[in-house]
Amino acid sequence: MAAKKEFDLLIKNIRVVRPNAAMPDDVDIAIRNGKFAKIAPGIAASRAKSVFDGKNRLAFPGLVDPHMHTGIYAPLNEDAVTESRAAAQGGVTTSVNYMRTGGYYLNKGGPYAKFFPEVLSLSKGNFHVDYAYHLAPMSRQHIREIPALVDKHGVTSFKIFMFYGGHGLHGASSNQSEFLMIGKDEKYDYAHFEFVMRDIQKARQRFPDKADQISLSLHCETAEIMAAYTKMVEKEGKLKGLHAYNAARPPHSEGLAIFIASYLANETDLPKINLLHLTSRKAVVAALQMAEVFPHIDFRREVTIGHLCLDVDAKTGVLAKVNPPIRPREDVEFLWEALLAGELDWVCSDHACCKHEMKVDRRRKTDIWLAKSGFGGTEYLLAALATEGRKRGLSWNDMARLTSYTAARRFGLNSKGDIQEGLDADLAILDPNETWTVHAEESESQQGYTPFEGLELTARVKTTFLRGQKIYDEGKVLGKPQGRYLKRPT
Repeated sequence: MAAKKEFDLLIKNIRVVRPNAAMPDDVDIAIRNGKFAKIAPGIAASRAKSVFDGKNRLAFPGLVDPHMHTGIYAPLNEDAVTESRAAAQGGVTTSVNYMRTGGYYLNKGGPYAKFFPEVLSLSKGNFHVDYAYHLAPMSRQHIREIPALVDKHGVTSFKIFMFYGGHGLHGASSNQSEFLMIGKDEKYDYAHFEFVMRDIQKARQRFPDKADQISLSLHCETAEIMAAYTKMVEKEGKLKGLHAYNAARPPHSEGLAIFIASYLANETDLPKINLLHLTSRKAVVAALQMAEVFPHIDFRREVTIGHLCLDVDAKTGVLAKVNPPIRPREDVEFLWEALLAGELDWVCSDHACCKHEMKVDRRRKTDIWLAKSGFGGTEYLLAALATEGRKRGLSWNDMARLTSYTAARRFGLNSKGDIQEGLDADLAILDPNETWTVHAEESESQQGYTPFEGLELTARVKTTFLRGQKIYDEGKVLGKPQGRYLKRPT
């Protein structure tokens, strides 16, 4: 009788990239029941039911993309399928999505007690990768619901869109209550932000076992500054495209919002603050200054792969419109300096699939003011970071930290983010020597274009494993969606 196999899968001839190691290790990876069971050199092939040849490639922890917007421009149940296919294509195995009531997304208001179960129902069975949600308290009712969201649904991260007080998703908003779908007697303003912070801190005190992984994320831009500068730039008419949008939402708008958010966090005793998608020297400097002023606050600072790779001269023009804007090259290089100095904590995609017919105006396709904000990019996250990072001396292990570990630990994804015995067997197998050119037609996303079009990359994700199952291999997404909702902390 044949001996019972000890492992379901054994990955050999692989270099393992762990986020807290000094360099990749030549070890084998054994997987059993969807978990890493043994990581060591020389594991005999006879001990496993099947063996995967890593071809001397790099094994990264499955990427945790902590900033995605699945369902923002398309029905959630449809967007979940196609955009999680793009995630798997890029080595992402955990998609954490920002969700709120109001315009876009489900286009509904009301309490999360009714809204969020519908979100979960539309998500179930449609994600090819594991998934979770950050939620934005838009109304007083939502603030009261924070403890239930933590306890019942395992939502441990929340968001404030600071510019929504007087700005819509794409520009000035004349009817705040209509866009946000909140009562006419309510305001989405600094006072609301303060009360959100106070109640998140109350939830941390109520659930001490989860407190360390309950946090608030903020999109830091100031509506008043943006509204004034947008009028100026439009009236002058000297700037076009991404140059105009950069001037209309200037970097000091980010910096001012960071100062306000940080002061409110101090006032409310909320010690876990995430400053999202920093885009400029002024934003990063402001964030670092606030960390010095309030050393008792645990700030985390985020950057997107778009802001690391694109600048205002991008050939794809209005297709790269996003909030906050793509900046000039000097800001891009400063972001890289901060990343290499360890001053930024993770790299994400801010993936928001917006089809071409929705992205640009049909008659005025190059008009930046009429274009929608946001674009996809999760499928290029690791490959682009590897390409640009290697040029600047970023180590493989730091890339693993920036794309998996730090975000996983911050957001309560304790079964993710590392290649370690007992954790979910999520892997992104990267060929560090394959040169290729980005073409939207090769993406699994339904978007149909990409601002990264024509970018030459020098590394490529070849295979993605989710909990020990191969979900992407050599250019093809495999099988039906098997992603699970992650009730946090995991």
